[in-house]
Amino acid sequence: MKHTDETGRWTDLDMKQWMFVGLVFGFCGLIGLFSTTSAVSRTQKVPNGIIDPNEINQIYPLEKKVMSGVFKTGDTASAVLGPYLPLNTIYRLEKQSKAIFPFTRFKSGRPFHISLYQNEFSDFEYEINDQSRLVIRKTGDRFEILKTPIQYDIEEEVIELEIESNISSALRKAGYCPSLAWNLADIFAWDINFAKDIQPGDRCQVLVEKRFRYGKHKGYGQILAAVFVNNSRTYQAFRYTDTQGQAGFYDEKGNSLQKSFLKSPLNYSRISSRFTQKRLHPILKETRPHPGIDYAAPKNTPVKTVADGIIKEMAYNKSMGRYMIIGHVNAYETSYYHLNGYAKGLKKGGSVSQGDVIGFVGKTGLATGYHLDFRVAKNGRYINPLDIPVTRVEPVPVEEMYRFEVRMTEYVEKLTDGRAVAMVTP
Repeated sequence: MKHTDETGRWTDLDMKQWMFVGLVFGFCGLIGLFSTTSAVSRTQKVPNGIIDPNEINQIYPLEKKVMSGVFKTGDTASAVLGPYLPLNTIYRLEKQSKAIFPFTRFKSGRPFHISLYQNEFSDFEYEINDQSRLVIRKTGDRFEILKTPIQYDIEEEVIELEIESNISSALRKAGYCPSLAWNLADIFAWDINFAKDIQPGDRCQVLVEKRFRYGKHKGYGQILAAVFVNNSRTYQAFRYTDTQGQAGFYDEKGNSLQKSFLKSPLNYSRISSRFTQKRLHPILKETRPHPGIDYAAPKNTPVKTVADGIIKEMAYNKSMGRYMIIGHVNAYETSYYHLNGYAKGLKKGGSVSQGDVIGFVGKTGLATGYHLDFRVAKNGRYINPLDIPVTRVEPVPVEEMYRFEVRMTEYVEKLTDGRAVAMVTP
C-alpha cells in the first residue's frame, strides 16, 4: 500500500485509514483506563486487606467464590470438606493439621469459609475463637496449614460508669458487654479486691478497643487505659508495650500494677466466711478454726493462682474435697479447696504462673454450697489471706519513661476528651 503520491504527500484514502486506526487504538486505551480505574476502586472497598465473603463473589464473579457456614452439631471435617476434596486428601490434611489444630476440636457454632478458584478448592478458614483461625490453603498440588490471628478493624471507645453494686451490673445497665468486667478485674486485681472493696458511688473510665469485622461489631479487644475511683481513692492503669515487645499495665508514675500476690483468686464472688479461730462448722455443727477465706461463687467459676509457683499437691479428701496446694517463693503456700475440677494439663510438680486458671469452683467435700476455701500459709503457719504483703515488680525502665509518658498523655487526652482531668489525678 502506498502512503504518498508521486509528490510525497499523503493520499486522502491513506489519511482516512490511519485516522480510523488511531481512533480504534484511542478507544481501546480509554476502555483499558476505565477498567483499571474500576478495578482499583473495587479493591479500595476492602478494609485492611480483609475481604468480606459476601463481596468476593461480586468482585470475582467468574474466578473466586466463597461459601460461608457454621459447624453444626455432629459435623466433621469430612462432612464439611467432602463436597470439595476427596476423602483421602481430607484424611491426609487431618494428619498434617494434628500438631497445629486437630480436626477433632471443630466445635458447633463456629463459622468457616471455603473458597473456590475456577470451581476448584482454594482455601478453608475456620475461626477457632475470637483471636485465631485455622487456614488450609492449596497452591498447585500442595497444601499449607497455618494458625493465624484474626484481623479486625479497630475503633477506640471511652466507657464511663457509675457503680451501684458491681462493675458487671454497671456495664449491663449502661448497655455494654458485662465480660469487660473480667478484664478490668484482672487489671486492678493487685489493688482492689472486687469481692469486698467495691462501694456504691465508685466510678470508672475505660479506653478500650472496639473490634469490627466485615463492618459488624465483634466485641472488645485490649483495654488501653482505665481509671477506677474506689472509696474516694483513684487507681490508674495504662497499657504500655516496651521496646522488647513486653506489654503490661502501669500507674501514672510508671510503676507496674502487677505485684507478688493477687488480692483474690476469683474475679467475682462474695466472702461467705472469713479468717477466724472460732467458727461454727455448717455441717459438723461444732466450733473450730477456719484459717482461710470462703469465696461464694457460681459453679465452675475459674480459680486463678495468686502467684507463680509449683504444684505440691493435687488430691481429694472427704473434708476438703478436690483441692490443690501451690508452693511459692519466701516459704509461702496457697491452698484451694472444694474445687469442682482442675484445669487441663496440670499435674503435681508442674509450674504455674500468676493469674493462670488452675481449677473451678465446686462444692466437693463437706460443703453446703458452691464456694472456694482459699488459704495462705507462711513457713507452715496459716495467715489471713487479706493480709498478704505485696511487692511491686519492675517499673518502666528509666530510659523508656519519656516514651511511656508520651503514650500515657495520649490515653489521658482520649479518656477526658478535653474535659477537666479530675478523675485522672492522684
